[in-house]
Amino acid sequence: MPKTVSRELIAKLPKSDLHVHLDGSMRLETLIELGKQHKVALPSASPEGLLELVFKRAYKNLPEYLKGFEFTVACLQDAESLERVAYEFCWDCRRENVFYVEVRFAPQLHVRGEFRVRDVLRAVCSGLERAKKEINTAPEVKAGKVPSFEAGVIVCALRFFLPAFSEHYRAYFEALPTATNDTIYALASLELARAAVTAVEEDGLPVVGFDLAGQESGFPAKNHQQAYQLAHEHFLGKTVHAGEDYGPESIFQAITDCHADRIGHGTWLFSHRHIRDKSIADKKAYVDKIVRYVADRRITLEVCLTSNQQTIPELRGDLGKHPFKKMRKARCSVTLCTDNRLVSRTTMTDEVEKAVHAFGLEPRALKDVLIYGFKRSFFPGGYPEKRDWVRSVLNHMEDAFLTEGFDVRGGRPR
Repeated sequence: MPKTVSRELIAKLPKSDLHVHLDGSMRLETLIELGKQHKVALPSASPEGLLELVFKRAYKNLPEYLKGFEFTVACLQDAESLERVAYEFCWDCRRENVFYVEVRFAPQLHVRGEFRVRDVLRAVCSGLERAKKEINTAPEVKAGKVPSFEAGVIVCALRFFLPAFSEHYRAYFEALPTATNDTIYALASLELARAAVTAVEEDGLPVVGFDLAGQESGFPAKNHQQAYQLAHEHFLGKTVHAGEDYGPESIFQAITDCHADRIGHGTWLFSHRHIRDKSIADKKAYVDKIVRYVADRRITLEVCLTSNQQTIPELRGDLGKHPFKKMRKARCSVTLCTDNRLVSRTTMTDEVEKAVHAFGLEPRALKDVLIYGFKRSFFPGGYPEKRDWVRSVLNHMEDAFLTEGFDVRGGRPR
């Protein structure tokens, strides 16, 4: 019987996390401490209580899943808290051999008084850079025995928001009382895109991408076309939450109207029954064309297995129903991600282990999936630098496999 990849080996392997929300990935102890400091009424004052009441293994529905963000965001309304959480997040990732992260969040949720979007970005990037500097001064990194740790920020616009979400969002409704909600959402995303460009071009911050999150149904990505065009013109990476709670049409909008380089989730990429546009007569042909386009253009799918199980009822009992296997069969570029380390109670080691067991990933296939995360990253540096860094990661990965008796050299994914 062939030897299988163990959890111990998975923990040793270099991993990336391209789809992970900062406000969903705090340490429980930090949340409790910041809750006391900022007088946020948490449902429990103990980690055990919060795990029982808020951050569960299984959720009834998406609203229950999102409930925890009310508490985490409320505790992240100043520079010190944001910097601390970003710093701790990097160390938590590196301790399980995650060598690259692109942490995403909605800066406009954290604006308060004179603490503006630009200040939010500076605070988070300061935490990332502090952790990165400490991690990369380790002797084994300097000696080239392990790859350097790298990190970037993806700013996240929202498809939908209410005045209660933050004072920044409330200001839009107050300033534009006669505007439609769609107009307000579009203006907020355009402002965020401008802030992202400023962060890169004037402040030199490692903001590497632009994202759109939130409920897909009724809030189409094409409403944010102007923001994405600006991000595109300034060479930011583009990713869109799409195909998570809507069908292939949502993915089509992401790759056409928003120039998406990557798709967050893409769970219903293959689903004919999730197509709601009545003008699409031949659903099979429509899906086939989108799948071929996504695969051919190497538009990477950011797959979050645990999160999908928690928010999509039909996947809870049988992860084998997840389209991850179909994505790989179609030769799509696929990478595994956590989505939210705290809210989903997961790690990258957990996500990879789930994929290995549920889909029978053999060592060479696992290597391909892992390396996609590094190759398709919005790496905050020049292309020659990125190639050299990915090569160092790949060498380290192949060496880790070899220590367990697996020779996975050669057969590079394109």
